Amino acid sequence: MTSHWSIVGIPLVLGGNVFGWTADGDEGRAVLDAFYAAGGRMIDTADVYSAWIPGHVGGESERFLGEWLESRGVRAEMRIHTKTGMLSRKGPAQIGGPGDPDLYRPDEVLISLAASLERLRTDYLDLYYAHRDYPELPIGQIVEAFDGAVKSGKVREIGASNFSAERLAAALDAADAVGATPFTVLQNQYNLVARDDYGPDLQTLCTARGIAMLPFFGLASGYLTGKYRKPEDFAQGNRSHRVKDFDEAGRPILAEMDRIAEETGATLPAIALAWLVRQPGIPAPIASARTVGQLEQMLEFTRLELSQDQLDRLSAAGG
Repeated sequence: MTSHWSIVGIPLVLGGNVFGWTADGDEGRAVLDAFYAAGGRMIDTADVYSAWIPGHVGGESERFLGEWLESRGVRAEMRIHTKTGMLSRKGPAQIGGPGDPDLYRPDEVLISLAASLERLRTDYLDLYYAHRDYPELPIGQIVEAFDGAVKSGKVREIGASNFSAERLAAALDAADAVGATPFTVLQNQYNLVARDDYGPDLQTLCTARGIAMLPFFGLASGYLTGKYRKPEDFAQGNRSHRVKDFDEAGRPILAEMDRIAEETGATLPAIALAWLVRQPGIPAPIASARTVGQLEQMLEFTRLELSQDQLDRLSAAGG
């Protein structure tokens, strides 16, 4: 199986979860403009962003991105990725909650797709994800639903997010068996401090079957920027509750990153992302930026070449 997915522009997928939320208005547009000016051509979002915020209902990120794409006239140059599977029409969206398996009925996927296209102000998607697995569903049903999205003519490629190796392999086999469109991209969490969701089994599967892994939380929700060092640091920011979980395992990793920063002059975000793109099956990471300054620090990784010794030290620090 050969994936049609390939890098366009610089090897970074800009995370869209912040748009219409912490990166809004002129500030958010400035980040997108700077990303485009730097050669960035791939943006990742989801229909559920940012339904976890009081007063938000989901679709805020897609709507913000759609307005930017239309105002700048750059849709044809961009690769727009979005997801479905968490924004339930039966009630409030629950990130990480029980979810709604009915969202993966073929007709429901097409309804969600139409809504995303309207918010994004486009008539097609470059990549459409199943945002989460529903293990209680036969894998063939999920394959059928997303194959239908491709057959609608409005989706060019499909991906799986938050899938295990077992379920992704089953999905690939099910698609092969009936001649359906296969998943060709995986999006799971993976970074220097959280490596379980892209372990050896998934790495082997992705590299063997041509699946491009685009990891989310490439900077561990900001932990790998180094801004969370002291107890009082964890009381600040929109994701401080999440980064606390990284601290115990993350302190030796930050220490090693600090040493490599001294050796290279690179920023910590650049070091974290440069390590990611040297891992098996990962052509580009996903990372978000709330400000142009944060984006510029991230983009340094495209010019940073870590030595094998430095890569090995970073890997060992997380072991």
